[in-house]
Amino acid sequence: IYSVCIRCAPRQFNGKMLSRFMSGSIRNLDREYSCTVRLLDDTEYTCTIQRDAKGQYLFDLICHHLNLLEKDYFGIRYVDPDKQRHWLEFTKSISKQMKSQPPFTMCLRVKFYPPDPAALKEEITRYLIFLQIKRDLYHGRLLCKTSDAAMLAAYILQAEIGDYDPGKHPEGYSSKFQFFPKHSERLERRIADIHKTELIGQTPETSERNFLQKAQMLETYGVDPHPCKDVSGNPAFLAFTPFGFVVLQGNKRVHFLKW
Repeated sequence: IYSVCIRCAPRQFNGKMLSRFMSGSIRNLDREYSCTVRLLDDTEYTCTIQRDAKGQYLFDLICHHLNLLEKDYFGIRYVDPDKQRHWLEFTKSISKQMKSQPPFTMCLRVKFYPPDPAALKEEITRYLIFLQIKRDLYHGRLLCKTSDAAMLAAYILQAEIGDYDPGKHPEGYSSKFQFFPKHSERLERRIADIHKTELIGQTPETSERNFLQKAQMLETYGVDPHPCKDVSGNPAFLAFTPFGFVVLQGNKRVHFLKW
């Protein structure tokens, strides 16, 4: 339409009008920005949203993308320029919460751990909780005894590759998977032994459910630990859990205040 107007009435469509149209387009671009959210399976969801959009709008977009109905357990987390982690507040503008310049990068994470994750109604919810706890195990947040760690890792192995097959799984096959920040060869062998002998025939869904049932019994389930020191100067962790407030030393709970 504009090109026709320019040919027909060039004197009317002067430089000021062109400048006004161009500046309006720039202003529209300024009111939008790109946002990437890393999901729990390490894929990414990228969208363009208005500068005044609130956190709830972005969260609803992600839940629609995942077909996630049981939303209340999840939140969006971001890291500020000082490397501090924050939960995105859904009632406030996203751009006002972020201290960096767009495009923004955030993560979908479990914010509230269900007391009994295996009993969740929706399969997608259980799967996302499974991915979060698997992540907690890998990053050293889900602390546990060696025997429990071996069982949890074996469930992950069964869920991801199915039954042990000597033709497909040569010696040391479990070493290709990273279940923990670090582990010994002895633990690796124990994981493989459980997978080979105790989990034959379990479907991925059953293994994931068994993993959840095992994890929820651990004292560090649902813990987001914050480092501190006790009165003697010994390192410890403070954490909120689905069941109460805890103080941890190593992988042991030394204090527990129930909600």
